[in-house]
Amino acid sequence: MIRSLFGWVFGSAREARALGQTVTSVAEVFRPNATRALELGHDAYKAAHASHTAEFQYGRGGWFDSAVNGLNRLPRPLLALGTLGLFVFAMADPDGFALRMHALAVVPEPLWWLLGAVVAFYFGAREAHHLRVTKILPAPSATQTPTPPDVTAAPAANPALAEWQQAKGE
Repeated sequence: MIRSLFGWVFGSAREARALGQTVTSVAEVFRPNATRALELGHDAYKAAHASHTAEFQYGRGGWFDSAVNGLNRLPRPLLALGTLGLFVFAMADPDGFALRMHALAVVPEPLWWLLGAVVAFYFGAREAHHLRVTKILPAPSATQTPTPPDVTAAPAANPALAEWQQAKGE
C-alpha cells in the first residue's frame, strides 16, 4: 500500500530519481555541493603534495642543508636547558638573578606578545611541517574493515580502587 501511494505521488522509481536529480541541481545553483567541494579540495591538496614530493625526491642535502637542519633543531633543547640554567643561576647569584628578573618585569607587554607570536609561529610551523610530512596516510580502501575493540577483556586490577571500595563498605 505504501509503495503504491509513493508510486502515485512520485511516479515510478525512474521518475523519482529524475525528480531528485532535478531538485539537487536546482539547489546547487543557490548553494554549492559541500561534499564535492571537499573532494575537489582534497584532490588539489594531493596533487600539490605529489608534485612537491616528486620535486624533492632525488634531492641531495649539502653542507648548507645540514647546517640549517642543525640550527632548526637547536631552539627546543636550548629553551629547556636555558630554563634549567635559570634555576642554577638563581642559586649561584641571587642578586644578579633578581636584577635580570626586574629588567624582564619592565619589558612592555606588546613586546611580550610579539615574542609569544614569534615563538608560537616558529614551533607551530615546524609542527605543521612534520604533520604534513610524516602523517600523510593512504586513504583506507573499501575492502578494509576496522577491527572492533576487544570488549571482553577484563580491566586491570586497581588496588587503590579496591581499597577505597573496601573502606566504603561495598
